[in-house]
Amino acid sequence: MSSGEPARAAYAAAGVDVAAGDRAVELLRERITAAGAAGRDLLGGLGGFGAALELPPGYTRPVIVSATDGVGTKTEIARRTGRRGTIGQDLVAMCVDDLVCHGAAPFAFLDYLAVGRLDPVAVAELVGGIADGCAIAGCALVGGETAEHPGLMEDDAFDLAGFAIGIVERDRLLDGSATRAGDAVIGIAASGLHANGYSLVRRLFAEIPLETPFAEVVTRVLGAPAAADLAPADRAATLGEVLLRPTRIYAPAILTLREALAVHGRGLAGVAHITGGGLPGNLPRALAAGLGAVVDPASWPVPAEMRVLAALGGIGGPELRATLNAGIGMTVVVDPVAAAPALRHLAAAGLAAWMIGSVEAVAADGPRYREPAG
Repeated sequence: MSSGEPARAAYAAAGVDVAAGDRAVELLRERITAAGAAGRDLLGGLGGFGAALELPPGYTRPVIVSATDGVGTKTEIARRTGRRGTIGQDLVAMCVDDLVCHGAAPFAFLDYLAVGRLDPVAVAELVGGIADGCAIAGCALVGGETAEHPGLMEDDAFDLAGFAIGIVERDRLLDGSATRAGDAVIGIAASGLHANGYSLVRRLFAEIPLETPFAEVVTRVLGAPAAADLAPADRAATLGEVLLRPTRIYAPAILTLREALAVHGRGLAGVAHITGGGLPGNLPRALAAGLGAVVDPASWPVPAEMRVLAALGGIGGPELRATLNAGIGMTVVVDPVAAAPALRHLAAAGLAAWMIGSVEAVAADGPRYREPAG
């Protein structure tokens, strides 16, 4: 018997299945390759101790932008429903859509997955979703780590973290300094709840089985007319499916919007990813000092799942917009003359968007986000 075999047997007795880990790696290679998210610029290929990447040619003064995030307690919805295939897209979106707020194009992605018990098929499903998200974002999945935590986590529990790297020319870095009073604020529709506020979401929906048809939930909470107005996809979905709807990856659309506006001599002044903290917590981050945003909540439709949550929790509009995305997943700040072309471009890309507000000068101690009275 080799010296390695007793160690592996002892580790297995402690609850860590090394053989399952090896099988998971094999399945991951297949899923990553199938998704087209393998490291195109990865020197040495997947499987090394680290990821060695060569910067793509053509940059003069490249700036590296990095971001990290997770998906929070949305993982519990995935665990309870047994649907793990899309939450990887949430992870990618939460990271790369932060990068693009600085004008950076997603380049590389790494993940960290912690599980209670290593099920190779489940792990491949989870990481396969990450690979799918990377393919949408246009970046390479260059590495990751899967850790088995027996005794610390339930067998079917898991948690995800992601790490993204983007590149932008130094003179094209977005930092809010180009924003001006009078600029237009455009809100781009969210694809659902995205991956924020799920501790509240889970509490409010705790008494409703996840397999309940969403239309039934809407009827019960908001009434039959609201259910009749649901989009076909919502009418056909269960509550669990609505809650697991993956976060939209905006990065490619934002980058192409910037180029489209530049062709006509119009710049993209600022971008804000609407995550935890909602509009009040994120929109000001895209603005220069001394500027604030005034946003009209009546300028876009609030999705049914948001209205249901508000009704169940007795949550008013301001709190909803400060806790969840309230139907706006990303905002862009543009010169007023660029607003109409930007809206047309986004519509052509299949993204619903609305003019939701404007930028104004504020005093040093004034609010950097406000909504019109009444």
